[in-house]
Formats: sequence, C-alpha cells, structure tokens
Amino acid sequence: MTCELMTPTRRAVLGASGALFAWAFIPRFAHAAGGRDPRFVTIILRGALDGLTAVPPVGDPDYETLRQQIAMTTSGPQAALPLDSFFALHPSMPNFNRLYRAGQAAVVHASATPYRDRSHFDGQDVLESGYETPGRVESGWLNRMLEGLPKGDKVAPGASAIRGLSVGANAPLVIRGKAPVLGWSPSNLQPVSDDLPPRLMDLYNHTDPLFAKILAEGISTGKIAAGLDVKARGGPGDPTGMEQMARGAARLLAQDDGPRVAALAFEGWDTHAGEVERLNKLLVGLDNSLAAFQQELGPAWKDTAILVATEFGRTAQVNGTQGTDHGTGTTAFLAGGAIKGGRVIADWPGLKQVQLRDGRDLAATTDLRAVVKGIAVDLLGASPAVLTRDVFPGSDHVLPMKGLIA
Repeated sequence: MTCELMTPTRRAVLGASGALFAWAFIPRFAHAAGGRDPRFVTIILRGALDGLTAVPPVGDPDYETLRQQIAMTTSGPQAALPLDSFFALHPSMPNFNRLYRAGQAAVVHASATPYRDRSHFDGQDVLESGYETPGRVESGWLNRMLEGLPKGDKVAPGASAIRGLSVGANAPLVIRGKAPVLGWSPSNLQPVSDDLPPRLMDLYNHTDPLFAKILAEGISTGKIAAGLDVKARGGPGDPTGMEQMARGAARLLAQDDGPRVAALAFEGWDTHAGEVERLNKLLVGLDNSLAAFQQELGPAWKDTAILVATEFGRTAQVNGTQGTDHGTGTTAFLAGGAIKGGRVIADWPGLKQVQLRDGRDLAATTDLRAVVKGIAVDLLGASPAVLTRDVFPGSDHVLPMKGLIA
C-alpha cells in the first residue's frame, strides 16, 4: 500500500517561523493543583503507532493468532516486559518500564480520536486541531488551551497567559494559533565561532534595535537548549534526533522563567512493511526521549505530565510484508512525576473477529480527548466548560478522565 507523502507545506513552514523567540516572563498557573508549577508536554507520533506491538495484550487468547509472526511473548531473548497479567510492554522501552514501576507512567490502551477513516493527513488534522472532523481550522487544541488557562499571579496588566514551546523545524498544528509560542529546533549546522553572536548584536543594536532584541532572545534560547551531549545529529524520525529534541525542550521547560507547555512531533511510525525492525528502532528513540525529559527537568519532573499520542492505530492482522496497515484503536502513553501511573487504563474490547472494528481494527473504547481534558483540569486548572467550547468543540459528551494526576 502506498501512503500519502507527509511533507511540510509552505503554510506549516510559515507557521513555524511565526513562532519566534519572544516572551517577557512566564507566569505560574493560577489554580494548579496543590500549588504546583506544572509542565505539560505533548508528543505526536506521525504515521500511526501500532499499539498492539507497543503494548501487546499477551493475555488475550486471540492475540497470537492475529499477530502471527510478529506476535510478542513474555519469554525468550526479545521478550516483552510484563506490565500486569494481561498487558506487556515492547522490550525497546526499558525507561518507560522503570517509570511505570515507579508509578510515574501509565498506558491508555484501545484509545483514539473521534476520527474513523484512514488518511494520515486527516487523522493528524483531527488529532492536532481538536475538532471532530478534518479541515476545520488552522489552530491546534494545545494553543487554544493556552489561551483559555487562568492567568497566574505574576501576569502584569494586559499580559498574556502562560506561553508555549514548539520544538522542531515546523511548528506542529497542535500548538499553532493566537497564543504566543517560543520556537526552537536543534541545529544541524556546525557551531559558529564564539565571537560571532556578540558581533551581530553590536551591529543590530546600532541598526535595528527591535531585531537585536529578538536576536538576543534567540541566542539565549539556543544557549539553554544547546550543548547536547550527542556525537551524531538526527531528525525527528531518528532515535538520536528524538532524544536531542527532548533534551533541548526539557532544558527550556526547566527554566524558572521558561515555557510550561510544549509540543514535539516524531516521524516515521507508518509500519506497512518490516514492522518489527522499524519499531525496535523508533521505540528506542521515544523511550530515550522520555528518560531525557526526566533527567533534564530535574525538580520540575515531579509536576510534569507527558502525553504521547498518534493519529490512529493499525490493523489487528499482519499483512503480506510483515507489517500492518491503517487501523483505528491504538495506544497512548503518559509519563511524568505528576502522573498517577503503574497501570494500564483500558476498557478492553477484545480481538475476536466480531469484536474488531470493520472486522480488521482494534476497536477504540477510550476517547483521547477525555485524557487531555483530565490532565488539563487536574494539573493545569483548566475550565471544563472552556475545554468543551473552545479547545475541543463538539465534545460535550466527552467528560474529563478522573484520576490521571497524582
């Protein structure tokens, strides 16, 4: 099967360039639970993660028959890591497993957005826009959520509420919108000489003071996020690139006057062929990224929630090229010191032929919007009414999931 090419549009590039380096100060949330100074990170996995491989339901009697040669077991050299008596975790995710055992990570299985077709473009649009159907808006739910959050006690008259952080060369739709956003992306260029930044600053201080201010903030951002201890550089579809993006983001989020909400997008999760080898590599990158957030956030980790989501799942049965095709239900990951973890949250639909959606997909029983709403309300102090009206329009029937935040 040939997939749509997911290349950045000119509009996306312009959206990213508009998310420039600028904010005066970042206030604390006004009503964060327990007086917290929270962080919320959303990681989008572009291409549709196979949740039945990432978190295999090894206790389901129909799992091995459906998965055939790519079925995972909890024994042998490549054994999955048991999470409970029914679910296991892909062996490429030991850091997530460690967080899970520490009560700082959870899985939401058989989950999905309201989208029920199989186009990457439309699925990602629904996932990131927050609307029930594609093609509605050019803003994302995370940015609209920023607009609606209560202002903190450090906000000066007329100042905006909490600012966001977009990581990557192109700002993900989920964080594009009216709320101000800081943009940062790892550089693939060779480092410049130490004397170049001050020389540029001196030049623009005399010729263009406004640009000099923006340049100074950009240099400051780069200094905070750079210095990554990696010998090789990669993109958002490479394990090294994923970790690099996560470390830079975490360093910015860890600052007392830094952003508190961030969005990243990792690519390459479309596994039509050779799924085993491909996911072995990609899940290492995701797993190392979560560990990087914990390491770099330091004390702020205890008040952090990370959501990892994808546009839809994949078929329950394996195709003829040792891969899986576009499906429906999938897996979302939660991690962070603020997460009430150590559990798999699932209303398991089963894998019998009659239980599969359209006779081919894992049925979705949990609405991803309920997960986001639960985190937004209990960690960030968001208004349920604002979430329903502005952030996820048309979601009146989707209530915030309780008990996700410790």
